[in-house]
Amino acid sequence: MELRVVPTGPDRSFWERVGGRPTFERLVRTFYEGVAEDPVLRPMYPEQDLEGAIRRLTGFLEQYWGGPTAYSEERGHPRLRMRHQPFRVDFDARDRWLRHMRAAVDVLVADGVLSPADEVQLWDYLERAAHAMVNSA
Repeated sequence: MELRVVPTGPDRSFWERVGGRPTFERLVRTFYEGVAEDPVLRPMYPEQDLEGAIRRLTGFLEQYWGGPTAYSEERGHPRLRMRHQPFRVDFDARDRWLRHMRAAVDVLVADGVLSPADEVQLWDYLERAAHAMVNSA
């Protein structure tokens, strides 16, 4: 068994501070509950790959926020814009994505998982990322 020292205080990563994998899994699964019912976004996720999409987004967010690097080890550099290029991401799709992600973040806030500062930091990133994925007017 490998002993892992988890930093405390200001040296902890965002990933550690907010609860690690369980928090990011919950965020992403809650997000995809909304996507599953969305007539614009749902067609972008083939039924047989929805679980794969959940796994990939969870891994990406974990890595981005200081968690395990399994995403890059498995898939290489994130290249988010390139990976989203096959999909028509217009302003409506962006806004829908943000609406479902906002609902998922709000669940974490309501349950006390995210501090106000952590919520602002996470939401700022998610908004910037969503705007960057728009590839169609």
